[in-house]
Amino acid sequence: MTSVRMDKWLWAARFFKTRALASRACDLGRVASNGQQAKASRDVRLGDLLQVKNEGGDFQVEVLLLSEARGPAAVAQTLYRETEASRELRLKVAEERKELLEFGGSREGKPSKRDRREIHRFRDTV
Repeated sequence: MTSVRMDKWLWAARFFKTRALASRACDLGRVASNGQQAKASRDVRLGDLLQVKNEGGDFQVEVLLLSEARGPAAVAQTLYRETEASRELRLKVAEERKELLEFGGSREGKPSKRDRREIHRFRDTV
């Protein structure tokens, strides 16, 4: 096997849960191969550099192996190698997102009686 369809490879490498989602990402321009926007039918070859944007982050990977079949996650991770710059950037963005959630702590629903008292005290002092 010398090449595989882009959507099949992305699905087999577990970047997307379904081939339909992988195909849709290609249509929306979230996948690039060697610097060019990739269609779902484009062939993936060994050594290609892919840029993939999904809910997990932005990945820049080099294709090491080809596969049309989806297997365990451990096998899927052997299909590609993520660049160091990509890994560092993705971890940095994840850390920033985590800090933002810790700082902003959102409450669901309306404020409790105690919260309302604190809000009124705060408004009266300002």
